[in-house]
Amino acid sequence: MSAPKIAPNRPVPAIGGGEPLFTRRFPFICPTLPEYDKVLSLYKKHYASGMITNANLVARFEAAASERLGVRHCIAVSSCTSGLMLVLKALGVRGDVILPSFTFFATGHAVLWNGLRPVFADCDPYTWTVDTEDVESRITEATSAILAVHLYGNPAAIEQLERLASKNGLKLVFDAAHAFGSTHNGRPVGQFGDAEVFSLSPTKLLVAGEGGLVCTNDATLAALVRAGRNYGDTGQYDPALLGLNARMTEFNAGLALAGLDLVDQKVRRHNQIAQRYTEVLADVPGLQFQEVHGGDVSTYKDFSVLVWPAQFGMDRDEAAAALLADNIETKKYFSPPLHRQRLFREVCEPAGRDLNNTERISNSVLSLPIYESLSDETVEKVAMAVAALAQEEEAVR
Repeated sequence: MSAPKIAPNRPVPAIGGGEPLFTRRFPFICPTLPEYDKVLSLYKKHYASGMITNANLVARFEAAASERLGVRHCIAVSSCTSGLMLVLKALGVRGDVILPSFTFFATGHAVLWNGLRPVFADCDPYTWTVDTEDVESRITEATSAILAVHLYGNPAAIEQLERLASKNGLKLVFDAAHAFGSTHNGRPVGQFGDAEVFSLSPTKLLVAGEGGLVCTNDATLAALVRAGRNYGDTGQYDPALLGLNARMTEFNAGLALAGLDLVDQKVRRHNQIAQRYTEVLADVPGLQFQEVHGGDVSTYKDFSVLVWPAQFGMDRDEAAAALLADNIETKKYFSPPLHRQRLFREVCEPAGRDLNNTERISNSVLSLPIYESLSDETVEKVAMAVAALAQEEEAVR
């Protein structure tokens, strides 16, 4: 096997005895925030009124998000997790919920918090989102909902999941934590299923500091979630359902509202970075990239690759350690998968039944830095650092 083509002046990786590529470690994530004065101007008069939570600024943000996404109802909440918890409660889900194991644990937490049983489905070997055929194979009389994930902002197989849910009388909820700014066949993510729930935490492209957004075209569901975020109280001091304190503050809403105009630019930049990573690393043996279906746009909230040791020359963990020696931080999103975590091992099928793709992908996934303020030069250097590891291993052999 021939070594990948690397520029002749490419330094030896630090793991191989060379100097670190970067003189100091740079952050794995660094969100671009709206101008402080813009946020402050939105927040100032609301602060002066004493109405600092779940008031007019929250309503303005909800209306603006609803218009942008083309969905009838947007409900701002304290986090994506609380939003998912409330949606499952408001939909009256009972029994089993089918969801991917290859996701952030908050997806599963929302299921457990509602006293529901998670049934884990395998992921597609190419898109890494939940495998619809495997979902179908796990539907039983006890199943009441599907909870799918737009992984890294890559839209799940929406139409197939909608058909499955309709055919079997199931609720369909999308964990869209990574996907504010993603589109599916020209339509904004946020319009699909019974509800979609976004995260607005600092690692996302739309930032509220902390916060989430529940989106639905179902007026009854929207009313219940609005009540649910305020302990379930509809205003009569007589809760309509078991809710919690999941209100968004006015400051968080102002931060998100001020950041809405930045989202399109951020999505474009993330896609540019993802494309450059892919171009530089395309000929490196032992790397696999996530596929995004034609017609879809991912936010690339994360850019992850799979590292196959037999071809690359080292495993994922060794590659992560080698990159850290070059002062490049990486993550392993998401490893271990949910069915390997202690909270879920106790309630799911033994070891997770036939989750072969999930096992392979979670054991191999490596997430590289991606955020809009990364310079082209830095992206190139990170990509070439990865490529040089394969070259280094080839040279040793």
